[in-house]
Amino acid sequence: MHLTQLRSLAIVLLTSLSLVFSPWFTAPAHALVQIKLSDISYHTCSAEVAEGTVTSGNATAASCYIVTGKAENTSGKPVINADIFGRIYDANDNSVMENRTRLGSIETVPPGTSDFELRITVAANQPPPLKLEQFKAAGFTGKVRR
Repeated sequence: MHLTQLRSLAIVLLTSLSLVFSPWFTAPAHALVQIKLSDISYHTCSAEVAEGTVTSGNATAASCYIVTGKAENTSGKPVINADIFGRIYDANDNSVMENRTRLGSIETVPPGTSDFELRITVAANQPPPLKLEQFKAAGFTGKVRR
């Protein structure tokens, strides 16, 4: 056999083996699942965690809040580490999380409707009441490397 024939045979063999064994070596595909968030509200943190700081070079006083609501997962499977997105404004319509819409995550969202909560820290000079807008979440039905 010539070298070119050996190369062609090797390519055919490797292609055939990859087709036969590929189901065992490929990672499962996990589709992005949209989670509907509703009944969004907030309350101040308990006394144990109410005092905090916001740091960006200098430490400043901060207020602690817990955002709560309902998460609806219609996928039929648990969603892992769903990212929560939304906009939060203070009483003067100033953004609480400037240039940031990802607010946190929900560790596991079971199928159906469930409660969630998210802790946020707001600079103390941003007055309540807070306005919570455009809240939604998305995650995957399996573990995704980050």
